[in-house]
Amino acid sequence: MRPLRYSINVTLDGCCDHRAMVPDEDMHRHAAENLKRADALLFGRVTYEMMAAAFRPAWTGEMPDWIEPFLRTIDAARKYVVSSTLDRVDWNAELVRGDLGAAVQQLKRESGKGLFVGGVKLPLALAELGLIDEYEFVVHPRLAGHGPTLFAGLSKRVDLKLVSRLEFGSGAVAMRYEPRR
Repeated sequence: MRPLRYSINVTLDGCCDHRAMVPDEDMHRHAAENLKRADALLFGRVTYEMMAAAFRPAWTGEMPDWIEPFLRTIDAARKYVVSSTLDRVDWNAELVRGDLGAAVQQLKRESGKGLFVGGVKLPLALAELGLIDEYEFVVHPRLAGHGPTLFAGLSKRVDLKLVSRLEFGSGAVAMRYEPRR
């Protein structure tokens, strides 16, 4: 069974609004390495639309050269989009409909390296179902003072054990956890 891994950037005060942090070269390199550990990405509608707008090949803004490995990796990745409102998706993506737990269990049963999930609302639902096998929080040394927080409304505690820690030159720290089962 392939694992479902979750990763998100968060400020010290718990804000997970991507606009509150400025990922640098190290962060993009780390994100590209994370994506390479997966056969497919699992997004909710909001995260899919945000990532597609920012990183698909049709994007015309200027980006530094060091973002290129991340761009190539995310562009090539197979994507599954959980949405009840979208009629269709593109960018190497497929819609996931129906029972979330059953659909994700089926994706996990497929052979491969793993699945990678990002975002806020979808991971909350997956945590409720006990389907996330690894959590990574990249904590940035910043206080945002606003914004959405992670796992707001989680109905039950999820106990985690630290399995790795990586410090970046920026002062950000990536901490990986597995659920205690």
